Amino acid sequence: MMNKSDAIPPLEELAAILGTRGFSRDPDDMAPWLTDWRQRYQGRALAMVSPATLAEVVAVVRFAAAHRLPIVPQGGNTSMVAGAVPDDSGRALLLSMRRMNKIRSIRQADNAMVVEAGVILTHVHEAALEVGLRFPLSLGAKGSATIGGLVSTNAGGTQVLRFGPMRALVLGIEAVLPDGSVIESLASLRKDNRGYDLRQLLCGAEGTLGVVTAVTLRLVPVLRQRVVAWVGLDSPQAALDLLRRLEQRLGDSVEGFELVPDIALELVLRHIPGTRAPLATDCPWYVLVECGAVTAGDELQMAFGAVLEDEINAGRVTDAMIAANGAQAEALWHLRDSISEAERHDGTAAKHDVSVAVSDMPRFVMEAAAAVEQRFPGVRVIAFGHLGDGNVHFNVRAALGADSQAWLVREGHDVTAFVDDLVVKAGGSLSAEHGIGQIKLAEFARISEPARLNMLRAIKQALDPHGIMNPGKLLPLAPEDSIP
Repeated sequence: MMNKSDAIPPLEELAAILGTRGFSRDPDDMAPWLTDWRQRYQGRALAMVSPATLAEVVAVVRFAAAHRLPIVPQGGNTSMVAGAVPDDSGRALLLSMRRMNKIRSIRQADNAMVVEAGVILTHVHEAALEVGLRFPLSLGAKGSATIGGLVSTNAGGTQVLRFGPMRALVLGIEAVLPDGSVIESLASLRKDNRGYDLRQLLCGAEGTLGVVTAVTLRLVPVLRQRVVAWVGLDSPQAALDLLRRLEQRLGDSVEGFELVPDIALELVLRHIPGTRAPLATDCPWYVLVECGAVTAGDELQMAFGAVLEDEINAGRVTDAMIAANGAQAEALWHLRDSISEAERHDGTAAKHDVSVAVSDMPRFVMEAAAAVEQRFPGVRVIAFGHLGDGNVHFNVRAALGADSQAWLVREGHDVTAFVDDLVVKAGGSLSAEHGIGQIKLAEFARISEPARLNMLRAIKQALDPHGIMNPGKLLPLAPEDSIP
């Protein structure tokens, strides 16, 4: 006799609720969504459910809770840490949020927009611009990443320096908890002191505490002045010094400050068609700078140009190019956004999304790279990222001519452990903006202090006692938390 966990539940109940567009067991329908974006994990699902309304999400969660079925919420499936695909047990419901893709309202007087979880980030940008506002978060996957996924992973991106990550941009939230109850808190309140901040608790929870169905996003005024520049310098420390001088002279107009090593630019120029070097002078390091102002005029560009002129005259900047128009600005951002794609063309790498204090980032980039290359002879480190917020994409590639996939299987674990130990020594975090997912699960447990893990486990157990919400992500389930 099968116990409850082995029995196939009456899925026809779900099929009747969701209809043909919202329910599928067709392997061909599910296949594209069962492999993670980096193609390292392949899962299986009992069915794929695609609710179109809050009521349908509630029905799915209540059905799963009643039958102790795991639920794996998924948006655009762009997770870098395999946080949105099920395991290979075949027992999970893959909960696609892509049909919940409505922009419910734009509240111009509140500088706020209410959107459903399945709305793609690019569509949020476009809708905000139509009313003279903007949503100040962007990243390379903006054309496929959904708002629900960005909230659930507390995504960062290129404008965190000025506006913060998703946590700073979510004013309200609507979510279905593991028992099927609903949090409806979409009011755009700037102050709300009713105890624990449930909105923030769900941001970054990676779908382990409930299903985010809609959020209220913070909007800001549209830019009337924009300055984008590519700057060549000698070192990461020179880059940080430039950032601080720009902030002193230009205030909080500095929105993006991306550190790019010459090896990363060389990969982009080699592998990405249509790209070209912005400067005539080759430099060991570059920064991509973006500044913006909401007032009309050309004062910002003049002030920015004056800072660069002073830096070049002082010998602190080697060369620089200021974009003359929007097309040139986008071409510069295309260079930065194409680094990951160029790396994939060059072979598999051990990738690490880490953070350290901003003041420590220049030293960490240089010393950690040297330490890794000494410990693992022949490997090549590419360290780049968001210097303004201390986020380093620290990627380690196999030696030239080596089979990169075989190398990753053979040495990837040891490389990652070594890098993470360096991060801990620097007082940093092994996850800056991608989350934990499955890929970082073991390392998160290995290097985290017990108090942190105990608190996270206690929250998970309190809200999801049967462990049905995205099991095997963010935190390894303790025996008492496993699905009965």
